[in-house]
Amino acid sequence: MFFQHIYDKSLAQGSYLIGCQKTGESIVIDAKRDVDTYLDIARQNGLRITHITETHIHADFLAGSRELAALTGAPLYLSDEGGADWAYEFDHVGLKDGDVITVGNLTLTVMHTPGHTPESISFLLVDKPATLAPVMLFTGDFVFVGDIGRPDLLEKAAGLAGTQDIGAHQMYQSIQKFRDLPDYVQVWPGHGAGSACGKALGAVASTTVGYEKIRNWAFQYDDDESGFTEYLLTDQPEPPRYFAMMKKLNKVDRPLLTSIPAQQKLSPEEAKKAFVEGVKLIDTRNKADFAKGFIPGSLNIQGNNAFATWMGWLMSYNEPFMLVADEDQIEDLTRKLMRIGLDNMLGYIDDVTWPGIDLETSDIIDLDTFKTYLNQDDVQVVDLRGSAEYNAGHVEGAENVFIGTLDKNLDKISRDRPVIIYCQGGDRATIGYSMLVRHGFTNVKNYSGSMNEWVANGNPVVNEVAEPAAY
Repeated sequence: MFFQHIYDKSLAQGSYLIGCQKTGESIVIDAKRDVDTYLDIARQNGLRITHITETHIHADFLAGSRELAALTGAPLYLSDEGGADWAYEFDHVGLKDGDVITVGNLTLTVMHTPGHTPESISFLLVDKPATLAPVMLFTGDFVFVGDIGRPDLLEKAAGLAGTQDIGAHQMYQSIQKFRDLPDYVQVWPGHGAGSACGKALGAVASTTVGYEKIRNWAFQYDDDESGFTEYLLTDQPEPPRYFAMMKKLNKVDRPLLTSIPAQQKLSPEEAKKAFVEGVKLIDTRNKADFAKGFIPGSLNIQGNNAFATWMGWLMSYNEPFMLVADEDQIEDLTRKLMRIGLDNMLGYIDDVTWPGIDLETSDIIDLDTFKTYLNQDDVQVVDLRGSAEYNAGHVEGAENVFIGTLDKNLDKISRDRPVIIYCQGGDRATIGYSMLVRHGFTNVKNYSGSMNEWVANGNPVVNEVAEPAAY
């Protein structure tokens, strides 16, 4: 058996290529959209991609299953569980609980494991030449390392009221199926640490059924469904705004993108003209370089592993945009954007020197200066982290306005008083600073050291019940 785990750090998303080396057949599970990765792996290992499948209709990335099918001619094997509201709207081979996909001498048996979504399925793999016992379980967003899939996304991200309680009940039932599997079965999930599809995902790539029974919180609630549900639905991270679009695009018959687009390098004059006409400019440089000089009105979303997530939070799918980035970064950034379907890039520039435009600099303050602004009635201190992070410990007197929804809550930010912003490590604060300046706020200061520096220097934090705490 051939096996390869393909992991996208930018979205903490795992996909799999599994093959029968005797027959040359292989299957891809939960493909990302830049599918040349799978074609290269298959070619290098003498395999043909003959089967393509998904564990569910994804919310956090745009699946490349249909692109891969278009390039290989392999059929799509997709869930027909969950009812008509959760059906894929394009041709596929439907899968139900107990169905078997045969890939050469390998078999993958379908387990319907609803909870995260109604149509969610897992695949139990048997490598028949080695043993008739199951050896691997591909769980998608059902069971993670140390956590389980959240059932509230359909309600919070897609606006489907009442679905989170139904999903929590289904998840409780589904994990009983997991308990019945042999302890030695390897578990390969669809996400790792950093994904918004759960709240406590582990950083290692895989686990076993037995290990999760011991250490995963979800298996500690024997005969206590209410306690299980309460913990499952508490303190889940805010679902990124783009999740609703992903649920739609992964379900419907959409246009395909089967190669990596080549982006146009714009002249300063072309970029300036487009910018004046309203095209957003996203500066992907690191926050230190941005702070030293940026084009007024641009947004600093750094081109790191969180780039796609924050672009998905802050960009509309029907608006064009430009990037500030070095030429050798463009393919990587394009791939990151492809994976969430942001395809409207007008072009890029690698220099922020524009004719007739004076650069602005960020007002960055250090720890000692930050302290001088605290506990003053004429100063607003804003914590840009998520609510769970804020509740776990924040600077006394700070108000919580999450960066992902800051553009929808500008009325909560003072235009009359000095505003001091911070986050956890400074990355979200630079987004917030650039956004506020873009919207005309003139008295904003960025405490870039943020909570990491604050706590490292022994300063106190308060939790949601206003009791001092220490990390």
